Amino acid sequence: MRLLLLSNSTSFGSGYLDHAMAAVRAHLGGIRRLLFVPFALREEAVYTEKAGARFAAEGIEVVRLTADAGGAAALKAAEAVFVGGGNTFRLLEKLQRSGLLDLLKARARAGMPYLGASAGTNIAAPTIKTTNDMPIVEPQGFAALGLVPFQINPHYLDAEASSRHMGETREQRLREYLEENDTPVVALREGAWLLLEGEGLRLEGQNGARIFRPRQEPEEVPPGTALDELLRA
Repeated sequence: MRLLLLSNSTSFGSGYLDHAMAAVRAHLGGIRRLLFVPFALREEAVYTEKAGARFAAEGIEVVRLTADAGGAAALKAAEAVFVGGGNTFRLLEKLQRSGLLDLLKARARAGMPYLGASAGTNIAAPTIKTTNDMPIVEPQGFAALGLVPFQINPHYLDAEASSRHMGETREQRLREYLEENDTPVVALREGAWLLLEGEGLRLEGQNGARIFRPRQEPEEVPPGTALDELLRA
């Protein structure tokens, strides 16, 4: 498989996908036509225009995936796919309802380059249980694409020692997940991404990640680290 899983599509101080575009271009290689999955946002046409404008600057045409009868044909013919961010529950529910979830999984497993950001990264995991999003719609279940055997938590935020916020931190939420589940979680800080090529998995980007495992303290991982062992999780 060829997966590029971004924590976020926009980093502070830069434009849409600017922080990761070199990695995106390398991931896509010579592909000049990209199928975009806008299901995580309500205004899908506007979202597609935004993605289209950014990729047009790179000489890449963006085509919108639709949930109608033509969606399956478009996905079967796609050279590469980009699943955009937004609400993970909405994204998964629409992929399930349209019957496109299994086809997307099959195409990615067959080697079609898969690019995900935020929600699009969440659904590459076995389930969406470690998303940060509110369940604004009810999917048929939490099972997602399962392209990697570990969970992912994009937009990971470290607790601030000076904060007066008394609610749960992201770390506490992920520890709660591991009280009921045994699957490790890769918590990606903004500006970080995972790159899977064949049997090799690496953490890349400007920032690191934390790996949460059952009954262990979280492990700090810097960019450039090989994470192949997680593929055997």
